[in-house]
Amino acid sequence: MISTATAGTTDAQEPKTLVEGAYHRLRRDIIEGVHPPGEKLRVEHLKDQYEVGAGTLREALLLLVTDALVVAQGQRGFRVAPISVADFEDITRTRVLLETEALRQSISLGDDAWEADLVAAFHRLSRAEQKLADHDTGTTEEWELRNRAFHEALIAASPSRWIRHFQHILYQQSERYRRISLFRQPIVRDIHAEHQAIFDATLARDATRATSILTEHILRTLDAVKRMPADFFTRPGTPR
Repeated sequence: MISTATAGTTDAQEPKTLVEGAYHRLRRDIIEGVHPPGEKLRVEHLKDQYEVGAGTLREALLLLVTDALVVAQGQRGFRVAPISVADFEDITRTRVLLETEALRQSISLGDDAWEADLVAAFHRLSRAEQKLADHDTGTTEEWELRNRAFHEALIAASPSRWIRHFQHILYQQSERYRRISLFRQPIVRDIHAEHQAIFDATLARDATRATSILTEHILRTLDAVKRMPADFFTRPGTPR
């Protein structure tokens, strides 16, 4: 059995440097659509908006290039990376392959400590989802953190650090799309019930059922994004 203690470690932390602070603020604004896909990111303008020097801002933008949220255009500066249904479908189907395999491994190998971490992560996620249902202001970021922690706790007992590493990357890449699905709500869904079903099947050590529900859960977000209007991904200023 494999024990882990990763659940709950993804909560927001205070930035340790100016670069880290600028990176987190820019990343949040890109994901929330303050800087929409395709927008040119002009250092001379943004340095005043984010109250940092030009060098600090460029370093933050280069970190976002690594995250694939920003595109570097040589001597022409930076732009927010585009989004598309085709891109999200590729992200989603690859994520399903990796995350379901990692969940299967965790169910097989996870011990009591892994279960305890999963229970704690699910409890925190449930509290955040209740706040969303109550329309509490300022809970979006909390929900995203708790949701990520829950998905990481599910697969934390997988012995493959590479699967877990690439799942983390794919999860981050899907964040902009997930925000669209969550707040535009093109399809009716009960996300808490979906998480509850995944949680229950995982604790029951039913790998076949747990991976099936997880697959459906991830694909429902893809289905929601596919139902957005075709011009949604190209017109400026979205999502907000």
